[in-house]
Amino acid sequence: MREPVRAYIALGSNMGDRIAMIEEACKEMDSDGTIKILRTSSLWETEAMYVSDQNNFVNGACEVETRLSPIELLDKLQAIENAMGRVKVIDKGPRCIDLDVLLYGEMPYQHERLQIPHPLMLEREFVLRPMSELIPEFNIPLERSVGTVVENLTRLPPSDPPLTTLTPLAPSLPPITALHPARKTLIMTILNLTPDSFSDGGFHTSASLQSTISRLLPHTHILDIGGQSSRPHAPSIPAAAESARVLPAIALARSLHVPAISVDTYRAPVADAALRAGATIVNDISGGLLDPEILNVTARHGATFVITHTRGTPDTMNSLTHYPHGLIPTVASELLERVHAAESAGIRRWRIILDPGIGFAKTGEQNLELLRRLGELRGWPGLEGLPWLVGASRKGFIGKLTGVGEAKERGWGTAGAVAGAVVGGADVVRVHDAREMGECVKVLDAIYRV
Repeated sequence: MREPVRAYIALGSNMGDRIAMIEEACKEMDSDGTIKILRTSSLWETEAMYVSDQNNFVNGACEVETRLSPIELLDKLQAIENAMGRVKVIDKGPRCIDLDVLLYGEMPYQHERLQIPHPLMLEREFVLRPMSELIPEFNIPLERSVGTVVENLTRLPPSDPPLTTLTPLAPSLPPITALHPARKTLIMTILNLTPDSFSDGGFHTSASLQSTISRLLPHTHILDIGGQSSRPHAPSIPAAAESARVLPAIALARSLHVPAISVDTYRAPVADAALRAGATIVNDISGGLLDPEILNVTARHGATFVITHTRGTPDTMNSLTHYPHGLIPTVASELLERVHAAESAGIRRWRIILDPGIGFAKTGEQNLELLRRLGELRGWPGLEGLPWLVGASRKGFIGKLTGVGEAKERGWGTAGAVAGAVVGGADVVRVHDAREMGECVKVLDAIYRV
């Protein structure tokens, strides 16, 4: 039997639901065991090359392991294209799905049907950009290559407009465009269904749930529904009880046409039930540390996953605030570890959102440093292009700074933190006061997102 080989496949679509097409193609590649997807790049939106009178493309790449020969791999990919309805009308014209073999092992390969490395990859930013996320230091064995993937990428003239990544949230919302300078900041609204919640004291009861969601709806892009408090020493409830709290709210939110629904949980069974009920995002305060199975659950559902930086548990995190190698480098490296864990579980890179973890294993000064230096995190090697969510709403450090003890009264302080997050590049802000913070964000976007 042939030994498994690493290969790299380009992914592209510019017809229909482009991201859904690429995700369907990835499922088909993984379906029969002949190809195993190991990692994916981000998805990048690009203008069409060669034939300009067509829609923008979504492009990416994946690293796979396979025992298929190069020609067998090509045949498999073309069979997937055909099954998905690709019809080639003109060369380099519109297509619902495009799968190309870029690299196969480390050696060149020549055949009348296939040339590896792909002969045109050096002139295509939409190929080199995704590949730079997967194998930035690989030396491309082509005659015109100047060295590594990154070195060839930097030789290309900059795109105008610059390329941006796409992160899907829900069918009814456009994807996050984390690198687009004029992108709008999204509002994730907190819906706590916990009677011991530090911020609302269990205000949301079954009788008031519909009116509460209806009131939040006009100001909300994502409704983040949680049934287990994450505050230190909060009573822990069984997963079944947590699910019993969140599932009726998810059903109600769906009936009211909330654009996107997130479940705030670190438990795999709760995430599984919530995704089956209609949530499309898992917001895990531990990034998969407290229950690693949540990564596999999220991957199976093809959902978007929010990785929050934290340490320990809610009961121990406040004693884990020592960062001897520096706050930003350590948060970045520990987030990178969680990104790799998510990718290993099968979560696509284009479905990962990062959260710096304001208030989680951080002192008040460290929370401020994260807000002040968020831009550095956004550009950290290995994290570039991923979108960021910031949740500082009503946190304790705001109360200490302002002298406001009651969490509900920290709106003005929260507005200041939200402003810092937007200026630093946050794509999503997680808040309690959706209307007020939404108005704040609209002004900030008008100033800074142009």
